[in-house]
Amino acid sequence: MSNQKLYNTAKQVLSSSSFGSRSNEHTADFITKTLISSSSKSLNIPPSLISSLNPQIIHLVLSNPRLPTLSCWRFFKFLQTNRSTPPQKPNFESHLAVILRLYGVRRFAEAKSVMSAAVVDDDVRRPLPEIASFVAGSGVEPKVKTRFFDMLFRVFADSGKFREGLEVFDYMVKNGFVIDERSCMVYLIAYKKLDRFESLYEFFQKMVKSNVVITVYAMTLVIDGLCKRKQVEKARNLMNDLVRKGVKPNAYTFNTLIDAYLKKSDSRGVEDILAAMEKAGVDFSVATYTLLIEWRARYFKIENAQKLFDEMLEKNVAADIHVYNLMINLYSKSGDVKRAFALFDELVEKGLKPNAHIYGSLIHAVCETGKMEGTQVLLNEMQSKGIDINRVIFNTLMDGYCKQGMINEARKLQDVMERKGLQADVYTYTIFANGLCKLKQHEQAKTLLFSMVEKGVAPNTVAYTTLIDIYRKEGNFIEAERMLNEMEKKGEKPNNLTYNSLIDGYCKRGMMREAYVLRKKMEDKGLVLDVYTYASLMQGECIDGNVDEAVRLFEEMKGKKVIPSTVTYTVLMSGLSKEGRSDEAFRLYDEMKEGGITPDDDVYSSLVGSLHGGET
Repeated sequence: MSNQKLYNTAKQVLSSSSFGSRSNEHTADFITKTLISSSSKSLNIPPSLISSLNPQIIHLVLSNPRLPTLSCWRFFKFLQTNRSTPPQKPNFESHLAVILRLYGVRRFAEAKSVMSAAVVDDDVRRPLPEIASFVAGSGVEPKVKTRFFDMLFRVFADSGKFREGLEVFDYMVKNGFVIDERSCMVYLIAYKKLDRFESLYEFFQKMVKSNVVITVYAMTLVIDGLCKRKQVEKARNLMNDLVRKGVKPNAYTFNTLIDAYLKKSDSRGVEDILAAMEKAGVDFSVATYTLLIEWRARYFKIENAQKLFDEMLEKNVAADIHVYNLMINLYSKSGDVKRAFALFDELVEKGLKPNAHIYGSLIHAVCETGKMEGTQVLLNEMQSKGIDINRVIFNTLMDGYCKQGMINEARKLQDVMERKGLQADVYTYTIFANGLCKLKQHEQAKTLLFSMVEKGVAPNTVAYTTLIDIYRKEGNFIEAERMLNEMEKKGEKPNNLTYNSLIDGYCKRGMMREAYVLRKKMEDKGLVLDVYTYASLMQGECIDGNVDEAVRLFEEMKGKKVIPSTVTYTVLMSGLSKEGRSDEAFRLYDEMKEGGITPDDDVYSSLVGSLHGGET
């Protein structure tokens, strides 16, 4: 760029026939010579000169081509920080002069800091037309102009001045400047940080219309925002449109869509994205496998998840701590403690460091076996590695003790937890309430949950379900229904366990009309009837002597792909047996064995009863 032209421009702007202007030029020239002769550590400007500074002198000094750019930069910083300087700080023109000079020697970071200071200072900042006019008259090269406006665009984004940033963007588009997509990413990310997605999406559309190069990163950022707002189809259509324009999605793009479809339980959508991924030639990443393993485990058997895990390793996709955590958690919840610990050993051998989540899963697995003493080994190992025991692990341990009826041991753990500064949460209270229910101490359980509310801890679905279950066991259906209505009013959604508890209570009392009202309510809310719902309804019909209706429910259940359990077979065989329908009961027994379900003592009792059911 031409520093001489910049200086001449400054002189023309400030020229006058007055003695004051000649005096300004003389003072500026003297300061320039002083700066040139100064060392890098000290400016050595006499106090008398400092006191005579004004915006015109400052601008003449900063734009003087004889003054090296780095000396110019040091003088500018001095003016910004020296408190003895009069209030005439560097003005708009001085800031721009320094910025353009710093650009000339490729000191972009310093140039950006000056620009940022000008943008946030209301006394210095000027409208875009004034900025553009000054830059146009500065004689800088077109390449420098492009970089200048590009940086100005970024600085406005960083400062949260989006309106001014958009004005710069439109100016660049109108005047044919090449817009750097990375700068647009800065703008998009700034919107994202402020959770202003509508503005983000509008700007992205402006990028597309202005023929800004769209990268996979910008596309994926927008797709992620749409998916988080449950606009999955819109996100998918956006990807398809941009693919046709030559943008190539990566694994992260596809993973974002897969995750969104999984969250809405849309298996068809998942399959479609996997097909698109294969067509695009994009290999699965470890994150892809993690999502698919979770999907297979949720809708299929754990063996399907294991196959995917094995496939991942066979394809040399490096397993990370997250996928191991998922697999260990799956096996822990399924009760396969041996496999869970084998995976733990495997990840350690690979040099991965287990975290609190993984230890928590293993502790859960040990707790489910009832061998609470085994958890101490894991706790000791955690602490030796500097991993803190968090509230989730404390709750897991307390739940384990409560399920074994060891309430006092659980109480001791709660004391330890609270001494560590971790207060009991809603899960802690419901764990103890369920433990008390297991010991038939229903009144104490209710008192505990009511005290929880008094302490300001809001009940969740589990807490409400526990109270509903207590009331239905007491036969207090009015209070149980009141709890159901209250939880819905407070935004807590009843789940299958909630409804099944009440339905079971109604069915055992022969209150089938009320049970079917709840069934309809479940279905209206989009909940899928499970094997426990059907078992309760079938038992209720059998108690009422409506065995044919129970048979119809059994067939309906199978028609909806709900796999019968030992309980459903036992309930129906018992009902058939009491009516002396032994042939039907034995057919069910054969069907049960063919389905791989092991009969228990109740089944055999029902079959024996069927042989005598018709006797009087």
